[in-house]
Amino acid sequence: MTVPVFEEYEPAIDCTCAGCAVQRRTAARAVAVRYGGHPAAHGARRALVLATAAGVVLSCGAAGAAAAAGPTAGVPRADEEPDPVPATPQGAAGPLKGGGASGPPSDNAVLAKTTRAEIINRAKKWVAAKVPYSMEKYWSDGYRQDCSGYVSMAWNLGTNEWTGSLANYATRIARADLQPGDMLLFHNPADPSKGSHVTIFGGWTDYRRTHYIAYEQARPQTRKQSTPMAYWNNSDRYIAYRYKGLSAGNPGSGSGTAFPGAGQFGPGANNAHVTRLGEMLVERGGKRFYEIGPGPVWSAADRRATQAFQQAQGWKGAEADGIPGPDTWRLLTTGTGRDIPPGATGGSPNTSVAFPGRGYFQPGQSNSHVDRLGRQLVKKGYGKHYVSGPDPRWTEADRRNVEAFQRAQGWRGSAADGYPGPETWRRLFA
Repeated sequence: MTVPVFEEYEPAIDCTCAGCAVQRRTAARAVAVRYGGHPAAHGARRALVLATAAGVVLSCGAAGAAAAAGPTAGVPRADEEPDPVPATPQGAAGPLKGGGASGPPSDNAVLAKTTRAEIINRAKKWVAAKVPYSMEKYWSDGYRQDCSGYVSMAWNLGTNEWTGSLANYATRIARADLQPGDMLLFHNPADPSKGSHVTIFGGWTDYRRTHYIAYEQARPQTRKQSTPMAYWNNSDRYIAYRYKGLSAGNPGSGSGTAFPGAGQFGPGANNAHVTRLGEMLVERGGKRFYEIGPGPVWSAADRRATQAFQQAQGWKGAEADGIPGPDTWRLLTTGTGRDIPPGATGGSPNTSVAFPGRGYFQPGQSNSHVDRLGRQLVKKGYGKHYVSGPDPRWTEADRRNVEAFQRAQGWRGSAADGYPGPETWRRLFA
């Protein structure tokens, strides 16, 4: 049998423009053909290769046409997802709007004193105000509305700095030593407008220290959210710094943050530190554990309230034994970390939270259950879709975060629709 000779040609149904013809020929010739065996088979093999190449080209053309026609129905495009790493261009170092000095501090310059609690409180003001991101505009306090202007404001520098000058006001520290009010800075000297960014460290969200609460100025507005250490991208290039003008508080005023030592707490303890601990725990949501209020004598109420606060941070085992350590004390005295979640009066911190029902988690709903759900999602590491943190109003960000959690359980279809049911709730609060 004679094997027919196949010529390279473009079918009449294809586009006949010169560009497409060249593309098809190039693709066909690029296919490597190895011959061996009987000579009569060579033509057949070449014909098969050419036919395959033509099919590849035609299929690519079909795919391109489908892409041009638009996304497949029901399949969200990647660009519809909120970007956790927004572009953050920034202005140069300069004075506050309306005047003032600028430039790096001199060796003998006296920096404005501030405390960790004051830094975090200033950072929270922009979060609450939802300050829009801008490298040209200035907020009412005179600070530029970009990432470095935000840190300049939180540190109360009195000038608008940029990522290339903020380190002049700080001391480099190890990431393991980060505390609320410190900053994580990435400055790209080769191209400052590409990737350079800075965040305010707000505290760890889990005992493994893989995520932290980042206060940052990013598009579209100031946000506070759980963030992987040190950031979504360029993580290895972020450096931790501590403000040089940091003050530990006024001695003797009761506002000091120094940990008095574990020996001041536990069975048999009777001192003012126990009272102070109880008062701070009450302020952070632990009132239900105390029948008559905090006092100097250590009690089971102190232990239970302390344990509830520790568990609210995501700590487990020895990290949440009900006895305050340096980290527990630091979060309480600086007003950072997560509050004790609501619960039944007199309830134990180990009591599971009952699922309130599906009706609370629907568009248009606003209630404490939505807020509790959001906080738990962030604690578990599923809060990336929040722009400014969870609140009582149900939003699409809540639904997407729930969906991410459900998919992490291996669920698909209607089982991962983003609306919590009893099993989703149980696993979240387990």
